[in-house]
Amino acid sequence: MHSMQFGLLTPVSAYLVSCLGSFLGLRCTSRARACAGSARARWLLLAAVSIGGAGIWAMNFIAMLGFAIPGATIRYDVPTTIFSVLIAVGFVGIGLLMAGFRRPGRTSLLSAGLVTGLGVACMHYTAMAGMRMPVRVTYSAGMVGASVLIAVVVATAAFWAALRLRGAAAALGAAMLMAASVSGMYVAGMAAMKVSPAPALAMTMGGVPAMAFLMPLIAGIAIVAFGVVAIITMSPTAEELQAEALLLERSRQRGLDV
Repeated sequence: MHSMQFGLLTPVSAYLVSCLGSFLGLRCTSRARACAGSARARWLLLAAVSIGGAGIWAMNFIAMLGFAIPGATIRYDVPTTIFSVLIAVGFVGIGLLMAGFRRPGRTSLLSAGLVTGLGVACMHYTAMAGMRMPVRVTYSAGMVGASVLIAVVVATAAFWAALRLRGAAAALGAAMLMAASVSGMYVAGMAAMKVSPAPALAMTMGGVPAMAFLMPLIAGIAIVAFGVVAIITMSPTAEELQAEALLLERSRQRGLDV
């Protein structure tokens, strides 16, 4: 197996995309902290799309494009690959809603991190199951367990950053650490995979070439990034939202006093 058939292009690109998705997602969570009710839920779901879709899944898939087996053609099953995207966004969304609406504390943070981490690991192995290649694939139980543990730790740290850190500089630093941690989960997951020759499987591979996903992937990342940036830019900052909420509360209190 070869994990970097294009050299540093795929791992570096994957890391940068993960940084972008994580950073935009953390900026969304900063807006969510300043809101309540449905407005908070909308910001958290937008953060889930950014972190789960770009920060985690896109990073994972871009890195997988560098995976190769000499003499074998790797193809991808479209429904399984798309399902892995939904798993990433869905579980990140569940975790963010758990952490964002429950009373802040260690229990809520750990439970949200556990649920999301298991979902991220499930996403990775679902994406791997979508690979079609003329080999027999097995996994090392120890390395699978290590990758799941890393995913849970990454998710817990991400929620801690989302609920605690403020400011663009802090979000950028946290996004860089998150991207590095997600990359570590991917490396552990790939290290868990073992392949053995099975040429007969070539007749039933199906799927599409990896390059068939490249343009839709680039377009999807661009659309998500542009949309999230536009929404963040046109929306009030977290400080402005908090000031507005405080002003409304004071006006309501004055009305009660009168």
